[in-house]
This record gives sequence, C-alpha cells and structure tokens, in this order.
Amino acid sequence: MIASEAAMTKSYLTTSTGSKAKVHRRKPAIPVIKHIAKDNDQEKQQVLIKPIELSRVIHFLEDPLAATLKERHIFALKKVVKRCQKGFLLKELADVFKILNICAEKSRDHPEYTSVLCDLLKICRLPFLKEKTSDEVTYAQTVKESLSQMGFLMRVPNAEVRNQICRSIVSLYSSGTSTHSVDGVDSLSKLAAASKPADPSHRFSKHSMRLHPTSLGYRVQLLEQSGLAETLVLSMALLENQPAVKLQILQTLQMLSSSSDVNCSLMLKAQGAQQICFHMMSQTHQDNNMDCIMVLKEAFLHQLLNGFRHYDLQLRNDLLVITTLIAENPKSPLIESLFAKQLILFVTFPELKSHNPLVRNLKLSYNNEDFEMKRLLLNLVVVMSKDLSALQLFKEGHVVLALLHLVKPTAAPPEGQSGPRNWTPVQQEELQLQALATLATVAPLMLDDYMTCQGNTCLLLLLEWCTERDAYFGQGHSFHGTGGRGSKKAQMRYCVRLLRSMASLGNEAINQDLFDQGAISQLLGIIMQMEGSPEEEDVITLEIKADIQLILSALCENDPHRKELFGSEGVEMTVHFLKMSTEKFYSGLGHNKLILSTVDCVWSCIVGCYTTEDVFLEKEGIFLLLDLLHSSPRNMQNVVLGTLLELCDNPKTMSHILAWRGQKGLTTSGLLLQLWRQEEAELGVSRDLYGRISDPKKPILCYYQEEEDAQVSLPANRPSAAVMDVSENLRSKIYSVFCKLGFEALPGLSTEDYITLSIVTRYLDFKVGEVWDEISRELSLEGVRPVTPDEEALDTIAKMTEDTARRVTTQQSSMLEQQDKVDVSEEKHMYTEISSNWKQQELTAQSWEHFVAKTSNYKILKETKEHQEISIDSSRPKPKHKEAIFHPTHIPGLQITKFCGRVMTVESTPAHLTGGPLANTELALERVSIQGGALRKLPPATEDPEYFNTVSVK
Repeated sequence: MIASEAAMTKSYLTTSTGSKAKVHRRKPAIPVIKHIAKDNDQEKQQVLIKPIELSRVIHFLEDPLAATLKERHIFALKKVVKRCQKGFLLKELADVFKILNICAEKSRDHPEYTSVLCDLLKICRLPFLKEKTSDEVTYAQTVKESLSQMGFLMRVPNAEVRNQICRSIVSLYSSGTSTHSVDGVDSLSKLAAASKPADPSHRFSKHSMRLHPTSLGYRVQLLEQSGLAETLVLSMALLENQPAVKLQILQTLQMLSSSSDVNCSLMLKAQGAQQICFHMMSQTHQDNNMDCIMVLKEAFLHQLLNGFRHYDLQLRNDLLVITTLIAENPKSPLIESLFAKQLILFVTFPELKSHNPLVRNLKLSYNNEDFEMKRLLLNLVVVMSKDLSALQLFKEGHVVLALLHLVKPTAAPPEGQSGPRNWTPVQQEELQLQALATLATVAPLMLDDYMTCQGNTCLLLLLEWCTERDAYFGQGHSFHGTGGRGSKKAQMRYCVRLLRSMASLGNEAINQDLFDQGAISQLLGIIMQMEGSPEEEDVITLEIKADIQLILSALCENDPHRKELFGSEGVEMTVHFLKMSTEKFYSGLGHNKLILSTVDCVWSCIVGCYTTEDVFLEKEGIFLLLDLLHSSPRNMQNVVLGTLLELCDNPKTMSHILAWRGQKGLTTSGLLLQLWRQEEAELGVSRDLYGRISDPKKPILCYYQEEEDAQVSLPANRPSAAVMDVSENLRSKIYSVFCKLGFEALPGLSTEDYITLSIVTRYLDFKVGEVWDEISRELSLEGVRPVTPDEEALDTIAKMTEDTARRVTTQQSSMLEQQDKVDVSEEKHMYTEISSNWKQQELTAQSWEHFVAKTSNYKILKETKEHQEISIDSSRPKPKHKEAIFHPTHIPGLQITKFCGRVMTVESTPAHLTGGPLANTELALERVSIQGGALRKLPPATEDPEYFNTVSVK
C-alpha cells in the first residue's frame, strides 16, 4: 500500500521548448516528521509541510499525463488550502484564481473537486495579505481581475459553491482588519522559521517580512472597479431552480448597494431592478391561490393582534406589502377569502369606531411601525379600487367617511394641556395628504358615499383653511408633501386636485352643490390671491392655478347663469393670464398647461353669455387671443382658434378682429391664411411653387387620406378620413372664421394670400367632392354598382369638383400674371426715378465745372459778366412814353407756382376771356445761384424731370 502510494506521488516540472515539452520525474515531497516529547509520557507528531509552489500545482493540475490522478490532485489542493488558511498573498492571487477556475472546470465531471473549491473560496473571505506597502499599488490590477473571476465562478451549478461565493464577498466587503489573521500569520512565520526550509524563496522563511492584511477601503474600491455587482446580477438568470441561492445573492446585492453609488450604477446597467421585480412578481403569482392567501391572512392577523416587539411589527408590515403585491393581480382570491374585508376594517381604524372583535381590543402605539402600517393600508385601498367588486366592501366599511376624517385639519391642544395620544404633527400631515390622494382615486367611483358624507363641504372648508394665515408649518418630508415645507401649499394642491377630479365628472348634483356653496367666487379669490403673492412661481403653484381654472370651466360649462356669475372678476382673471409672456411656454414649470387651461376657461366660462363676452371684448380679450394664436406652438393653435370662432357669434367681435394688427402690420386675415399654408404643408397637400393647386383631382387631399385609398371599406360606425380631417386640423375652423369675416375687401393681403384665399373660398365645395369620392370608392371596394342615375350623379359631382379646381387654378394664374405686370411697372418707375437722379447729378456737375472755369479763365469770366449785364438791362422797366396809356400789370386769375426756386408754372385765364391764346414761353432759369461770389449747391428736385429746365405758361 505504501509502495503503491509512493509510486503515485509524482511531481512534474515541464519546460516548454518550442512545440515540445520535456517531462522530468522528481522524487515526491515527503513530510518531515519530528517527535516532540511532552510530559515524558505523551508523544505527538507535528507535521511541518515543506514549501509548495502554486505554479507547480497549476502545472500538475493541467498536465494531461496526470489527468487521472484525482486523489493526488485533491491531496495537492488540500496542501494549498492548509498552507494559505490565513489568507492569500497579493502576489499569488493570479495563481490562486487560476487554480479555482481549474477546479471549477473539473467539478463538472468530478464532484470530488467541489469540496476543495469551497475550501479555497472560504479563504477568500479573509483580507488579502501584503508583504510591502507598495504591493497594494503593484497588484491592484491583479486584484480587480481576481475579484471579477470570483463572480464568474457563479457558473458552477453547485449550490454550496454559490453560497460560499456570496458569503466570501460579504465578508471581504464588510470586515475590517482582522487581528486574528495577523496573529496567525506571525505564528506561521515562526513555525516556518523553525522548520528551516531549504528553499530560500519560501514565503515564511526567517528572512521574510511580516505580513499585513489589506485595508477595507482598498478592498471596497477594487471590488467596485471589478464589476462584481454587475456579474452577480447577470448570474441570477442561472438560479431559477435554486431560490435559496437567489435569496443569498439578493442579500449580497443589498449589502453591495447600501453604501456604494458605483455598485448601484453597475446593477442598473445590468437591469438589476427589472430582474428583481420580475422575480418578485413571479413569486407573487405563485402565491395567488386560496391556500396561500389563507396562510397569509392568519399570519398577518397573528402579528397584528399579538405582536408587540419591534421585530413583530416589522414582520406585520412586510406581510402587508406582500398582500399589496397580491392585490395588484385581479385574479387573486383576496375578496373570496374575506381577507379584503378584514383589511378594510383596519383601514378605517381608529378613525371610525367599530364593535368588531378584531378591533375592539386593538390598540395602536402610534410609533413609526404603526404609522407605516397606516400608510400601507391607504395604499392598499388605491390598489384594490381597480377591482370594481371591492367597491361594495368600501361602501360597507365606510372608507370614504374614514378618509374624510383624515383629511380634516386637526387643531392643536391648548398650551399646557396634553391631548389624547395620537399621531404626531408630521405623521398627521403625511396621512392627511395621502388620504387626499387616495380620495382622488376612490371618490369618483363612489359618488353616493361622497355626497352622503358631504365631501364638497369638507373640501371647501379645507380649502378655506389652506388660505388662512396661522402658525401652521408644513414639514414637506413625504412624497406627497413635496414643495409644501413651511406652508399649506401641499394640502391645497391635493385638495384642488380632488375637487377637479369630482367636478370634471360632469355630475350635475356634485357641480350644483359646489355652485350653491359659492365655489366659483371662492376659487376666483384664491387664484387671484396666489397671483398677487410675492412668492416665486414653481411647479406646484402653476398646477394649482391650472386646476382651479379647470374646475371653473367644469362648473360654468353649458350653464348661462353660472357664466353670468363668473362676471367681470372672472374675466379679469382670464385676461391677466392671457397676457402671459410667450417666452414662458418652454420654461418647463407648466406655464403651457396654465395658458391652455386659461383658454379653456374663456371657452367654457365666457363664450355663450353676451354680458360676460362684452366685458371680455372691452378688456381687449380678442386682441390677446389673436396675439396668442400668432405666437403659440402648433399644438395650442387649434384650441385658441376654436375659441375665437365661438366668439365670432357675437356681432361686436368682428370689429375687434378686423382692427387687430400684428408684427409688420399683419392683419387677422393674413394670419389665418398663413396658418392655412402651414397646415397644408404639414398635411402634405399637393401645391406648386407658388401655392397653386397642382392636381385638380385632389385639390385639398392630405397624404394620410391617399394612404387609406387602397384600404378596405370602413364600418358604418367609423368616420371616414375626409370627415376626420374636418375635426383634426385647422382648415375647417379657418374657413368658418372667413365665413364670418367675408372673402372680399380684406385689408393687408399679398398676392400669395389671395392665391391661398381662392382655395379657402372653395374649401366646402372641395370637401363635399372628397366625401362623394370616398362613397364611390367604398362602393367599388364592396363590389356594389350604383344604378345608372346614381352613377351619372356621382360622375357629375366628380367632374364639377374637378372643374371648380381648374377654375380656381386659372384664377390663381391670372393673379400671378397681374402681379408680374405690377412688378414690371414698379421696376420701370424705379428705373425712371434712378435716371432722373443721375440727370440732376450731371447738371449739378456741369454747373460746378462752369463755376470753376470762371475762376480759372478770365475770358469766360468776362463773357459771363457781359451776359449778366445784358440780362440785367433787359429786366429793367422801359421808360414810359408820355402819351402812352398805362395798363395795370395784375391780371385776374393769374396763378404762379414755384417749385424749389427753379421750376415755375404760370397758369393764366382761359383764352376765350383774354381774347387769344398765350404763347408758350420758355424762360431760361439760372440753375445755380451765386451769392457773394461763392457757389451754393441747391438740393435735388423731386419733381418730374421734364420741369427741370423750363417754365410753362398757360
């Protein structure tokens, strides 16, 4: 036996040379046994293991010649385990994890390696050891790769191996410096020094340095960088049949993510949250049977009625969370098991008194766990409300009444007195807000209970309390209390939201009750008070204002009396918000929603009551709506234009619409035609470069209507594409507004506008033709041939539509030709004006040259002087002859007009009065006047150039 064992004990040293390998046999390492005598009557053998190199172990495990020596492999691996039982050196980690991977591969076919693999992984729970301080930096990359490899070892299907990996990760990540490990290393060092090994490289030689464990921060940092958390998340897909291991991994991931943002990011990258939710839902679906529900009910009741320790209260709340997850499944037998009825009883406790034995002796300590249970129960009500069969249980359990009790503000006890034990102010605030949020879901489903409990009165009183100024200080810690710290804004937000949910139902009894209690004036006062507040606007404030306007719209819609009571105060409110700057539309705070609710408020609260409409017109509301139509986004223009169209029924509106002017003198008709072109561009209507109809057979057809041409016939209860087009875009509304304005004598239109207007004018004819074309196409798809008269009528209608489109096209072409003529005429006029300006400049230049010539040439100066003297002499009056008869120089009717000191037209009396025509006389005018020997340049004339040189006398 000993001989055979010695024969199997081999150690191989392989030296690679090229592609061949030499194998040398060496004598096995035999343990050295020393006999140590103690107390002279007992002898114990202490085995001192000779040093072992990990590289030689790796080679031994990978050697194909030793593949069948499993016992020797396990023997060598156990020696490694015994040698490294106090921890792995940083410099040996690469070899250690290579050994681990080899064992993992061999364990698939040989389970004997599994126990050794677990032993090696168990050592990984200890801090890694370093010989020098610089080892942490030197082997950092090796440590990261090794930790990453530890996660990949989850591929081993053995549950014990996977559990050991999780335990080692938790210990490595959370444990600090181990004093035991350091002491153990010292003892090993002493033991190794006593053995006096022959190998100088032995790790525990007497010349080796003292070993130190790596710090916790070092291990945590490298574990985060290794991506181990992501690997663990991905490994959960391999654990479908091992729920215990999956639970161990979830606990490990919880520990890794509790204090590390990096690990959380890695888990999210691997879709960890999604996988965990899928796991929880699959587990919940497994619990959706009557037996599980009954067991869960008994456990919950036991913990609720008998538990008093903190652990019991936490377990009770955990069971309630599981119940909530089960309730989300509509097929769960929660109601059939009577568990839901018992839970509803606990929902209304302690707000409502009951003689039920379950709550008769139940007492709450109002601690954090009881508070958490109350919140979970309120959340359970919201989840169960999706099942209509649960509403009857809500009605029997008076859930709405209990929620309204929670909503009521509680008064603080007088100073010096302690009230009954109850929730703290912070807890009361959170429960109040959550009750309001729960009512917003439950109350619309239980209108009778809501009215019976006077829900409107309760909410209006709460709204009044929210506007009062007192010492109340909101904490704003909870989800529902966001933005409400130091005020009652959170309560007002959820109260208004609940009122909006109830008013928008259109229930006449609820709306009449709100109206009778003065909700309109109260809401108007609140919104104007908020608008006048110096506080900066935020998301919550804008949401409250928008909800108030929606409530007012729901109350006043289709009721002229309420619209009249909306009155000037309401008009002032809407006008104020319509003046909002368009730059705020894209602020991200909700101004776009506020302006939409304002337009809806105009439509519902003002339109239809002439008294209120007149006040709106006096406040220039039409101008504000047109400004908004011009500057608002595309998705808002439909509502604004619809409101304008409704206001056009008032005769006073048309003068306001025609008087409006936008940027660059834009008129209302020009704006509407501009919107028409933009709408057709988005709809893909066929138009040419100048906006004319390019296909007379499809004058206003949209692209999606063409796509539906080849589809099957539509059912009778579904509108066709041509009919849907009327309600889905702006063109029908623009056409309706033009029907009010008229299609002629519109100011401020260009040729492009007139071309578009010609299409708008025939919109109804084209739309009727589209509908008849759809009828013909559907008959063809259904294989129905109309009778001959009907077929002729359909053909005639189609031909008339096409002829109309061709006439419009001809009219548009005529407009373009006329515009071309106007452009040419204007171009000629501009050329004539430019030519006249150049001619005047030439005359001025000639006058200047003549002046320069006079100053430089004496002969020319002398001739000029002589010419002046002759002109002066000729202008002097002639001496009168003594016998001559004197006639006055004034002629009646003579008119002299002087232009710019140069051109003069003299119009005399008609020829039949003077006895004969006056001859046209051309007078040479001095073009440039010279005063004091200096030249003075006159400004250019603006008259027609033919008058620049002559004076006409008629």
